[in-house]
Order: sequence, then structure tokens, then C-alpha cells
Amino acid sequence: MVKESEEKMVSAPANTATVLVVEDEEALLMAMAYHLRREGYEVLTAARGDDGLRIAREQEPNIIVLDLMLPGVDGMGICRALRRDTQIPIIMVTALGGESDRIAGLDTGADDYLTKPFGMRELLARVRALLRRAHSQQAIEPKEDLLRAGDLELNTVRREVRRGNDLLHLKPREFELLLFLLRHPGQVLSREHLLESVWERDFNGDERTVDVHMRWLRQKIEPDAANPSRIRTVRGSGYIFEG
Repeated sequence: MVKESEEKMVSAPANTATVLVVEDEEALLMAMAYHLRREGYEVLTAARGDDGLRIAREQEPNIIVLDLMLPGVDGMGICRALRRDTQIPIIMVTALGGESDRIAGLDTGADDYLTKPFGMRELLARVRALLRRAHSQQAIEPKEDLLRAGDLELNTVRREVRRGNDLLHLKPREFELLLFLLRHPGQVLSREHLLESVWERDFNGDERTVDVHMRWLRQKIEPDAANPSRIRTVRGSGYIFEG
């Protein structure tokens, strides 16, 4: 439920962050999506927990607004599953306002907590705060580490990838995948090896996940994604990065 009294909001400049909202109450889901898009965020939505978990793993949003009580998989289950292999900021949303409920959500891995009813301005403020915190944590590194291959340049400190003068917008998993490829040029890497190294052993997906992310990465770094020259498929073996 959303508070009825909301002050008129002014549209903000476009943001580059992607927000996943998982909420089974249709009116609230639509309201949150509307206000987040108005702020300039890209918004993904799901009304079921299992759908939300799938989208989170496939799309790797920058932040997740997650209802506690959901059909399919509840918010606690999603939190536990995601915390095995990602640190995506999570705001837990629930109608349960007891201290024990808040503590349980935070202990499961949520970064913040919102109790219904809440105002959209409060939601937006919490989203901004968590994104700032995540950005600050990524920026704290001792020195820059640059990896280059042709006109590609990857900065591990700023977590930026450029192709020539163009800044590429890679999702977190795409960035980690490219980083691993750049550190192992000329090596044939099996899908299983990539899953264990980039996704880590406790990932519950299958090897097709690697193929999907490779396709997305090729679309961003290859001069011609239909005829890739940098990431080559080795039939029956995996992939090789040739720069």
C-alpha cells in the first residue's frame, strides 16, 4: 500500500542504473515502476518470486526492491540464493513491521528495509543511497589496473570498459566474464571452467548461461557480433579470446 499523500515530484535526469522490482501487489508494483522510471532508471518487474530470481540472475540489475511475501519463492529465499554469488544491493519491502521481521530480513542479506505503507519519495531516496554506497565501495582500490586488447581497455578500479573512445555499458557479470577472458588470452576455456571461475561453484544454473552471456558480450565488444573475431567458439570445447 502506498501512502495517499505524496508531494508533487519533479522528473530527475536520466540514470544509468537498472532496478528490479519484485512485488505481487499489482497496484504497488505499477506505482514503484512508474516513479523509478520517472527518475530515469531502467526498471525490470516481476510478480512472482521465482520469476524475480530468474530475472536477477539473467539481467544482473544494479539494485533490487524485493517484497517479502511472494508466490513461488519468498523474499527471504531470493535473498539467500542471491547472496551466494552476488552483492547486488537489496531493499526488502514488507507489510510486517515487527523488529524481529526486520532483523530476519537484514540477517538474510537485505541491505535496507521498507515497511508498508511507504511514500515513493522515501523509496527513491533509499535507492539513491544504496547505489551511492555500492559505487563508493567499488571505488576504494589502491591503484588502477588496466588490461588492453586491441582497442579494448578494461579498468578494474573504475570497472569501466572502453572500445576506442566509446564507454561500453556492461552488466556486472559481463564485466567479470570479459575480465577473466582478458586475463587468459589464447586459452581454450570450457563452459564448466568459466562457470566455476566467473560464477563460482555454488551457482545453480547450467552451462547455457555462459552461452547467453557470451552472446551479450559479443554484441558489445565485437566489431561484427554475427562474425565474432575476438571471442571465438571452439566447437565441443568452449571459447577462446583472441583480442
